[in-house]
This record gives sequence, C-alpha cells and structure tokens, in this order.
Amino acid sequence: MSDVPVLVNTAVAIVATVVLIVRFRVNPVISLVLGSLYLGLTTKLGLDKTVQTITKGFGDIMAEVGLLIAFGVLMGAILQEMGTIEQLVHRLIGLFGPKRLPYSLSLTIGTLLQSIYLDVLLVISAPLARSASRRIGPLGTPRMAVAMAIGLECGIVLVVPGVGALALAALLHVPLGTMLLWGLVLIIPTILISVALMTFLFRKGLWNVATDEAAQTHTAHIEAGDAGTSVEAASSEQRHSSVPHTSEHAAATTSTTNGPDANGADTPGATATATLDTPADGDRQNTDPSQSASEAPHLLLSFAPLLLALLMIATGAIADAADLHNRVLAFLADPVVALLVGLVGTVVVGRIRMGRKRVEDAIARGFKDSGQILILTAVGGSLAAVVAAGGLGDILRGYFGAESFAPLLLVWAIAAVLHIAVGSVTISAITAAGILAPLAPSLGIDPVLIALAAGTGSLFAVHVTSNTFWLLQSLMGQTTRGTLKTCTMGVSLASVVAIILLQPISLLFF
Repeated sequence: MSDVPVLVNTAVAIVATVVLIVRFRVNPVISLVLGSLYLGLTTKLGLDKTVQTITKGFGDIMAEVGLLIAFGVLMGAILQEMGTIEQLVHRLIGLFGPKRLPYSLSLTIGTLLQSIYLDVLLVISAPLARSASRRIGPLGTPRMAVAMAIGLECGIVLVVPGVGALALAALLHVPLGTMLLWGLVLIIPTILISVALMTFLFRKGLWNVATDEAAQTHTAHIEAGDAGTSVEAASSEQRHSSVPHTSEHAAATTSTTNGPDANGADTPGATATATLDTPADGDRQNTDPSQSASEAPHLLLSFAPLLLALLMIATGAIADAADLHNRVLAFLADPVVALLVGLVGTVVVGRIRMGRKRVEDAIARGFKDSGQILILTAVGGSLAAVVAAGGLGDILRGYFGAESFAPLLLVWAIAAVLHIAVGSVTISAITAAGILAPLAPSLGIDPVLIALAAGTGSLFAVHVTSNTFWLLQSLMGQTTRGTLKTCTMGVSLASVVAIILLQPISLLFF
C-alpha cells in the first residue's frame, strides 16, 4: 500500500475519533475503538488482522500497567477516606506559611497525591485552598487556583503513578523507575517556575477582581480581612468530622454534566456547579498550637507506605543506571511488587486508623474508579497498536529522523494539537504516544524523553472542554474569564515551560 492512503486514512481515523468525542458526545472508549476499527480495515491489516491487533494492543498495555493502575487507585481511595489531604494542607500551612502555600500545595498535588482519583482530589482540596486564599491577600484566589490547576494536570502525565504517566511509559516501553525519576526532575522546576510567572502576571494587572472572581468570593475576602479568618480550622474540623470523605460526599459538593471520563478530568462538554457560600467551614479559627505537632506523626504514617513504594521503584532505576545487578533488588524494585507493598501497607494503616469497614468501603470505590481508568488506557493501547501495525511508523521514519529539527518539539506539537482538538489530557497524550512509538528509534532519542514531551504537549490549552476547567471555576469561586486565566493560561504556560526545560535535560542522554 502506498504512503498516501495510509496517511489519509490515519488522519481520517484520528479526526473522526475527535469529532465523535467532541461533537456527538460519544464515550471516548467507544470512539477510540471505532477509530481503531476504521484504520485497521483501511490499511494493510484488513479483515483478517484488525480485531486481532486491537485486542493484542488492549492486552499488551494491560500487562504493562493494569495492576499498577489498580494498586495506585486503591491506595488513593484509602488515603482519601483517611482525610489525609486535609491534614496535609494544614501541615503545609504550618511549615511554609500561607504566602508559600501555592508552591507547596501545587508540588504536593503534582507529585505525592497522584494516586488519588483526580476529581476526588480536586473536590476535597479546592474548598481548603479557597479558604486558605483568604489569608494570602487580594490575589489569593488566582494564586491558589493556578497552583491547583498546574499541579493537578502536570502530575497526571509526568509523575508515576499518574494515569497518563503510566500509560505513556507502557506505550513507549519506558521503565517506570526511569519515568518516575525524570518526571520528578522535570515537574518540580516546571511547577515552581510556572506558579512564580503566573503570580508575577497577576501582580502586574492580569487579574481583575471585578470580572474574574464571583461576587461571593470577593465578598468573602473582604469579610475575611475584617475578621482575621484562619484556614486551620477547616482542616481540623474536616479531619475530626464523623462524616467519612466519600465519593458521595464529593457528589453532594459538586455535580457534573456528561461526567468525567476515565482520567477523571477531561470529558468534553462537562460542566460543574458547586456550593460557594460556605467553603469547608473556612471561617472558623483554630487556636490550638499543639494540634499541628500532634497530627504530624499520623500524616507521616498515612503516607509512609506510598513513599516506600516510590522509593523502591526509584532505587531500581538508580541501580540500573549504575549498572548494578542483584536479583533480590530487582524483584523488590519491580513496580508491581513495590506498589503491592505500598497497597498492603496502606490497608494496614487504614485499618488501624479507621477500622475494617471503612477501609473495605474505600476499596470498593477504588475498584469502581480503577475500572473506568483501565478501560480507557487499554483502548488507547489498541489504537496505538493499530497505528503501528498499519504502517504509519515506517512512513514517518522516511520523513523524520535523528537529523530532524527539534524532534522533542515535534512530539510536543503533535500532542498539543491533539489536546486542543480532543480536550482530554490523557487521551491526547496516549494517542500522541501511540503515533510516535514506531518513530522513536529513528528519532534517535531516549523513549523517556518522547514520553515526557508527549505529556507536556498534552497539557497545552486546557479549556472549556475539560471537566477540570469547570470544577476549578465553581469550587474556587471564579468566573469563566478568570478560569481561562488560571486554568487555560496557567497550564499552557506550564506546558511551554516544561518543553523548554526538557531541552537541556535531553542533553544528559547523549
């Protein structure tokens, strides 16, 4: 088959998938399967091999990341039930103060909290962030909103066990330890620089309270200034409340139309509303100085299993880089073993702190959430397999090679265009990785760089087709215009900062 029909049919399949998702509101899983079928039937796969390739791609990616996603989501569900996010925000304020909270919270969300289902993480942390914004000053709302948006979206695709990061690593055959280490190297400066630049722009007049904040938010800031509002009580009351932090509680706080897709954040056409008048009881004061110190051991205990799992994975990557080979170390550093250790440890801690019943309830919710994520990730693998088997990689290798100008920028641009069209960070990253995976050898760059470049490109232009956009608008008390600045502009800036930072990082691989 000549090059032109393959290129045309691949373009038709991708455009048709986008149109089905965006225009006709077809579920992303169904859309991706239909696109895969069309592409297979119109390329050299034909009737004989199309379904076989789709199912093989589905199974291959599940073999790579299926257990990892399930273990990660289950850990996150138990951490959510224990109220660790509220404790963590309270602790961050105590350690860094409210002025540095945007940086510390964004870093924490983008790294440590990526095992928690994104919408749940947003619903729980946004009221606390909104209450904290009153202590920061008149720019508290935009600073906290942009910090949350950047941390949430960057973490999905750059840091293990973020769903997008796991999928990218699987499609491009990147060891998870390597993805974890280099993802951390990239995301930490990206978040710090992006939040600092957005803060600078807000101070130079980018933010207009009258048009960018909801009336209730502006009024609340004025009242907070008069009353000396403190955010610590919000964390304390939620932490000691008898109401468990369940998804039903989250649903009472926020409602969505065309609910979140399997990555929990990016279904096109999604909208959200939230209660804006009484955010997380943030107007009450906590004057007990011993409370922050007493909660620290509990917080460390809650996160210890997850931290141990990530440390085990990272140790394996460091050992590989140092050319150290040990069978016991390799076994313990295997991501499946490491995350299983983390999950078992989290279950034990959860039973000690909450009892067996609440842990079982959290696990049940985790299974429900992980099922959605697993199917979308696997179907993305099916499309990637069909794209590769259909001959696109061979064709692209004739046009792009190691001598291509700025190959990482090419990867970034492809993912960015897909995200603008689809509106889903995870789907665009997975699709871009599937298209580019056959091209990786000819580009002459390490697959982890391609994975990170695809992840950063998929962050560009998070806009009104994203559920995260509307949740941030409602929960942080912004207008649509304000959310375009904090979410769309903020995350797009992070995308650009990340690809710029990735260029000097890539030099370390040569």
